[in-house]
Amino acid sequence: MLYNSNDLAELEKTRLSLEANLNDPALFKDQKLLATTARRHSELSRLIGVWRQLLKTEEDIEGARLLLVDPNPEIRDLAELELADLEGKKQELEAELKILLIPKDPNDDKNTIVEIRAGAGGDEASLFAGDLFRMYQRFAEIRGWKIELLSDSPSIAGGFKEIIFLVEGDGVYSQLKLESGVHRVQRVPATETQGRVHTSTVTVAVLPEAEEVEIDIRPEEVKVDVYRSSGPGGQSVNTTDSAVRVTHLPTGLVVTCQDEKSQIKNKHKALTVLRARLLDRQIAERDQKISSERREQVGSGDRSERIRTYNFPQGRLTDHRVGLTLYRLPEIINGDLSEVISAVSSYFQAKQLTGRHD
Repeated sequence: MLYNSNDLAELEKTRLSLEANLNDPALFKDQKLLATTARRHSELSRLIGVWRQLLKTEEDIEGARLLLVDPNPEIRDLAELELADLEGKKQELEAELKILLIPKDPNDDKNTIVEIRAGAGGDEASLFAGDLFRMYQRFAEIRGWKIELLSDSPSIAGGFKEIIFLVEGDGVYSQLKLESGVHRVQRVPATETQGRVHTSTVTVAVLPEAEEVEIDIRPEEVKVDVYRSSGPGGQSVNTTDSAVRVTHLPTGLVVTCQDEKSQIKNKHKALTVLRARLLDRQIAERDQKISSERREQVGSGDRSERIRTYNFPQGRLTDHRVGLTLYRLPEIINGDLSEVISAVSSYFQAKQLTGRHD
């Protein structure tokens, strides 16, 4: 048994308390607290529901076993068939319950900032950075998430040297956090006259959005510079000094933003990215204290790690962390990422279960 009756009683007590809070009109004045309370209530309700199904299944198994000694052979045969079905159902419920019991990442329900940067490969790397942005953009549309562009640095070739955007929606970080790392592309560039396959890389960083109460940036800790926005090749695209560069003096982190025509809006976006990077630094420092074995189980999200290869001539995607290979690259690049993300998440969930339940 994963739980005893006292555990169930405590969980049910917590669930009822959350339910009472949800029925309190005062809670609706704080939308963030309301959302957090509703999510926790939903999580507990699902966990308790699965656990009760498991208890009922175990009772049914005991009943079926009693019938195995019935003098009527037909009843014994039916009992054996029912017992086989019930044992299978029990295993499925136990597996589901174990997953629900995995400690939840406190950042899983946060909105997410994604930073995509061209790596090795020149123009081809910047073009692929644009492809990845559109892939995540379409995936977000499929999920009903909202994307807001925070900063971009277009390349002359038509892609991006760097692009940073915010993704808002339910469970965004839980779905995207394992996308961090080096993404490698193998394909024939449009400018290649002899049909040779080139290899380029793009780095993806996925950061949970930080609330102001989590990361307090004091005015004296930042230096703000303003300048004119520029486009590909450095040409000026704005006649006013609306672009903003924010430097966090204690850490040396620098964020620039020039997408808005308003200096105030650009500063707000730059501070949003800065808070996310500071929170990400805190998380990285915390993870340094985790043993290497535990880090393997949860997935380090190390951005220096090559996590995936997109091979266009073969129409193949390979995720090197989990040994997943799919020959449906055009659909994936067009935003159909669900199978990939599900496989990677399941792999690391299994790692966590091995660590907790061996």
